[in-house]
Amino acid sequence: MSTGLSTDRQLACTPLHDWHAAQGARLVDFAGWSMPVQYTSIVEEHLATRHKVGLFDISHMGRLKISGPTATAYLDRLLTRRVTDMKPGQIRYSLVCSEAGGILDDILVYRLNEDVGQPAYMLVVNASNRKKIIQWLEDHTQKDISLEDQTLTTAMLAVQGPQAVKIVQDLFDWNLHALHYYTGNSVKLGNETCYLSRTGYTGEDGCEIMCDPQTALGIWEKLAAAALHIGGKVAGLAARDTLRLEAGMPLYGHELDESINPVQAGLAFAVNLRKRAFVGRDAIANIQSQGGQPVRVGLQLDSRRVAREGCQLLNQGKEIGTVTSGTFSPTFDRPIAMGYVHESVAAVGTPLEVNIRGQKQMATIVPLPFYQRSNT
Repeated sequence: MSTGLSTDRQLACTPLHDWHAAQGARLVDFAGWSMPVQYTSIVEEHLATRHKVGLFDISHMGRLKISGPTATAYLDRLLTRRVTDMKPGQIRYSLVCSEAGGILDDILVYRLNEDVGQPAYMLVVNASNRKKIIQWLEDHTQKDISLEDQTLTTAMLAVQGPQAVKIVQDLFDWNLHALHYYTGNSVKLGNETCYLSRTGYTGEDGCEIMCDPQTALGIWEKLAAAALHIGGKVAGLAARDTLRLEAGMPLYGHELDESINPVQAGLAFAVNLRKRAFVGRDAIANIQSQGGQPVRVGLQLDSRRVAREGCQLLNQGKEIGTVTSGTFSPTFDRPIAMGYVHESVAAVGTPLEVNIRGQKQMATIVPLPFYQRSNT
């Protein structure tokens, strides 16, 4: 099996690349990685995740370990979310911003157990931004900070859906119900130690597993067999995208980029301004007090046509925004989209027109997320 960067291909390969190919997955270039976009039907993989369980290879995501005696203070000066009060096992969604307040990436920050008596963290970053964020961290680094890119020396799997916790708990023989949402812990699978977190990017319950590349295939095959046994599926990046869109989760390069700030993206919850100084803090505070900018909204279309990225949004014939992501929702059996519109026309219920290849289609601004799982 492949264990990292391939020597005979231009694209990076995950440790599961050969398994994906053998199963007939359609492999595509995604941020420089050869990744499975789908195995069978996107709709089937999507609905299996919503109703049972979906298994995703997300080893392309960047995994950056930061440790050292001042690692906590170091990260607290660089991330929009407070780090100083995080305890081992806690995980937080945060942003990395420029001095101007633009979003460089959205990330998960993990507070790990002490590393040789010193604080240790893991940042999970978008694959397309890994090198940029590494460079950004190095530009702000200091002597006693250790930065280790573990992307190619680890694998990462996601198990998502109503039955995800059960099949992972059965595999690990560990009380996963004791693991609260957005927390994680090191667990043993046989003689191997994995890091298990109650996180995901689909709007469903579930977990993500970081493990050694050499053990990834064995774990994956056991999870895949368990998923298939109860009607779940292995799933590709296409279903992951439709799932996250239904859940109203932004995607970097679509809803987020360096020209977008956290306030207009609807991510103010991931910014702690009080009694803190971090890169971009003053710019974000200023933006928050001023307003008057495009904001992220959800859109429901009246027709069956899908509004793709780049489609113009109009109100009374005047262009007022742009679609950033759109799909045909398998859950709701209708087209949905996200985009940015001027805040003066961003109220829920506002009717809009979408220019889809020269034809105007009616749409309505609706609340985000489109889909929210039941807690029962």
